[in-house]
Amino acid sequence: MFKIIIAIVALTIVGIVVLLAVDPNQATPLEPLTEVSLASVTIEGEVMRQGSYPYKENYTLGNLINDAGGITTNADELAFFYDLALSKGTTYYIAPKYDVNDVCGDAPIVKVNVNADSATDLATINGISSSIASAIVSYRASNRIDSLEELIEVKGIGSATYNKVRNYVILHV
Repeated sequence: MFKIIIAIVALTIVGIVVLLAVDPNQATPLEPLTEVSLASVTIEGEVMRQGSYPYKENYTLGNLINDAGGITTNADELAFFYDLALSKGTTYYIAPKYDVNDVCGDAPIVKVNVNADSATDLATINGISSSIASAIVSYRASNRIDSLEELIEVKGIGSATYNKVRNYVILHV
């Protein structure tokens, strides 16, 4: 009998705590979900909080970086444009200045400018052949490369090649 009384008292205390925690003002009707609230963008690499964030119209990569807590001290600001308009469902990558696998990490990564350097210079990157380097030069003749992710649109660069070279390129000086 004593165990039953203890159980009833314990359940009563838990019930009181739950009722005190419930705010009656929170019972507002839910807003309908819209396409904008369902869309997101993702940021990876040298930002404080990697992850997915809600997509907002007229948002830029700079806004997304702010939402992610800013860039780290290892972020290479030559590898992205703050004013880049975001696209729904896209993952943006902020490349490092220094090799994160290097214990000392004091020598900057040697990088090539995909918007300005020659095909010969581009071909020095491990993973970019001379034919891919020529394709980058042809692509940029009519399109400035505004994000690292845009490299995937160049003929011959798929996601594996992109992942291999994204730390070794910059977009501007």
